Amino acid sequence: MPLNQSTLVAIFIVLLIIVGGLAYYFGTLAAPGAKTITATVTAGQATVTVTTTVTGTGAPAATAPAVWKPPEKIRAAWVYVGPVGDFGWSYMHDIGRRVAQELFKDWLETTYVESVSEAQLSEVIDNLVSQGYNVIFTTSFEFMDKTIEAGKKYSDVIFWHCSGYKRYINVGTYFADLYQVYYLNGLIAGALTKTGKIGYVAAFTIPEVVRHINAFAIGAKEVGEQLGKDIKVYVIQIGAWYAPDKAREAAETLVTQYDVDVLAFTEDSTAIIEYAQELYTTEGKEVYVFSHYSPGLAYGPDVVPSGQLVRWEVIYVDILAKIKAGIYTPYNLENVDYWYLLNTGAVELGADIRDDGSVVMINPKFEDKLKNIMVKDKLTGETLSVYDLVMRRYEQMKSAFMLTPLQLTAVTHKYENIEKITINYGTEDHPINKDYYIAGPFDPFIGPLSGYSIEPDKYGQKVTIPAGTRLGHSDLWSMQWFLDYVEFLSGGG
Repeated sequence: MPLNQSTLVAIFIVLLIIVGGLAYYFGTLAAPGAKTITATVTAGQATVTVTTTVTGTGAPAATAPAVWKPPEKIRAAWVYVGPVGDFGWSYMHDIGRRVAQELFKDWLETTYVESVSEAQLSEVIDNLVSQGYNVIFTTSFEFMDKTIEAGKKYSDVIFWHCSGYKRYINVGTYFADLYQVYYLNGLIAGALTKTGKIGYVAAFTIPEVVRHINAFAIGAKEVGEQLGKDIKVYVIQIGAWYAPDKAREAAETLVTQYDVDVLAFTEDSTAIIEYAQELYTTEGKEVYVFSHYSPGLAYGPDVVPSGQLVRWEVIYVDILAKIKAGIYTPYNLENVDYWYLLNTGAVELGADIRDDGSVVMINPKFEDKLKNIMVKDKLTGETLSVYDLVMRRYEQMKSAFMLTPLQLTAVTHKYENIEKITINYGTEDHPINKDYYIAGPFDPFIGPLSGYSIEPDKYGQKVTIPAGTRLGHSDLWSMQWFLDYVEFLSGGG
């Protein structure tokens, strides 16, 4: 029976509702581009069809093809928060880029964009993708959210974000962490300080920097307390990763107003090292400073006992080789998270790098002094020199070779703080149980530890780590508390 006009109108309205709902759904989830959606209903002898065009506004996780072939030429781009000439963070990332470029020059092409702010990042990434770059490294914590947005927008591009914790199907994360090296430098600081007062200039008190400050303080107290020194660490936050003038001003404040005679810092210039060297040269005043990321000995030959070195090329070469081999793809990175420590070779204790690539772990000027200061190993009770204690702790943390395969993925981080497991080397009839070390016998962050929160809504609240408790990846990665003997002079409360 033919349908009357009112019935056809009703059918048409229903179709509009259906198509409207489908258009909203697909438009929200689909990748950018036009899609056509058609709905047809037949009732009796009447057929009504509604067609609409939808423009995708989102980007769902891409479906992995049956076979993904890596590109013949990988075109990789690095985005830096500071200038490559900062001689700190961005400088060392760019050394890593250059190593990878030269090593893989037959199939790798690279570029970089320096001094990029968080507000500029999306536009920078858009430009790089439009130029055909298919692997993009974003190298600052504050780039995290916009890197995830870019990953969703460009599903066929591989992204890597340094120092973050958010991942996506085509966005992996990586970091070379220095907290163990800061602890080793803290042992030296505790031996060298005369006042017991130590200063730290922090760019920002994000968890990365906070755990470095705490590790440095733990080392300083471990040695300094045995030598009768009341160790206190004073922290000034300057609110910038690269700000030589602010860094120097903060260092001057710590020296002149708080009587510190040892400095450490997270800021990407040589300003603090040069300030300490000036004090020694012009006034004969000894203020020791530990270099950060890059070899600082040349800038402070009389005041730099040691420092922290990073070798990003260890990670970059591994990542790029695995992309080229087809192991890492735009469809399997959601659980890839490098968190490399001393055992990997990505970080190192040192003040300088020799021409042959070997490391000057301790400035020769300070070796005899450190060899003549005696303390006890708190683990064994043995008396030894501070120099030997530093080397012992270094070996204890560096020799944890089984950590490396666990440090590559988010799903295995939870096993990293297992000191050892017991396995049977023998047979069922004659079992031979033996300890097999995973993380090694020592880590700075083993309780008892006591501190206070620096989170805005919890500032000052007590934090207690019980004796024997070993902090794991998640605890360290989210650290927002300072030890009781660390005083936060700015940015808190």
